[in-house]
Amino acid sequence: MDYLCFRALCCKGPPPPRPEYDVVCIGLTGAGKTSLLSRLCSEGSDGIVPTTGFSIKAVPFPNAILNVKELGGADNIKKYWSRYYQGSQGVVFVLDSASSDEDLEAARNELHSALQHPQLCTLPFIILANHQDKPAARTPNQVKKYFELEPLARGKRWILEGSTTDNMEAVKESFGQFICLLEDKDTEPARI
Repeated sequence: MDYLCFRALCCKGPPPPRPEYDVVCIGLTGAGKTSLLSRLCSEGSDGIVPTTGFSIKAVPFPNAILNVKELGGADNIKKYWSRYYQGSQGVVFVLDSASSDEDLEAARNELHSALQHPQLCTLPFIILANHQDKPAARTPNQVKKYFELEPLARGKRWILEGSTTDNMEAVKESFGQFICLLEDKDTEPARI
């Protein structure tokens, strides 16, 4: 056997470990947090119920692993969100883009609170305007205007994308952009 061939086969070390990032996932009940995370983990979406309290999922991507702490969005749980922010390196905010005006206003208020929270305000954010497959869905641009993201998130690193469980490839691409923000902490602020 050729020495170089043998060396290439036998002496190649294990692949370098993928970096891991701890992120928090928040949003109102029914926004689709659990469904999106389950699909990203290649789990079935049958029988998904809203998260009560919190759950943690290791979501693998080719270039990183996201340890996602998903916090339930019910009113009696939201008041405890800030207790779970410590140690987070990024924020995933999921909103139902087809929700009522009242629920959209509540989501807007929660996002504004998160963007200004001392433990989260310097972290990268990915904001997913979920349920883009529903007829009443607002586009990401409509969400950006309604949520007043340009002035509020000025100087922050953030991504706003539409999402649906019907197009997980697009969701994975959005998370790929988010991982780039997590990897490069000294980048210029992003506005997408």
